[in-house]
Amino acid sequence: MNIALWVVQILLGVAFLGAGVMKSTKSKEDLAPKMPWVNDYSLGTLRLVGVTELLAGIGLILPWATGIAPILTPLAASGLVVIMVLAAVVHARRKEYPGIATNVVLGALALFVALGRF
Repeated sequence: MNIALWVVQILLGVAFLGAGVMKSTKSKEDLAPKMPWVNDYSLGTLRLVGVTELLAGIGLILPWATGIAPILTPLAASGLVVIMVLAAVVHARRKEYPGIATNVVLGALALFVALGRF
């Protein structure tokens, strides 16, 4: 089980690190072709989502790997579950159903990590 948790933590961590860096550094115009929902939100909100995903990606891996404040790993995973639920709501309102499927998968993986590490 520990190996499965580590594999999921690393995959999710890398995915959210990448997404977080992208959302917190690129302009709305650069993101809009692949993420049309960004046009519905302010740049500040977009940056907040990006930084939150970036920190959660770090939190999935670093605390558990170093043994320093390992409680942060399941907390980061729990936060990602919340983010994925909210993202699914945004996609549902915009009728972007493939986005909901992605959010459900990522949320379920984050929930697996949260439960496994608590």
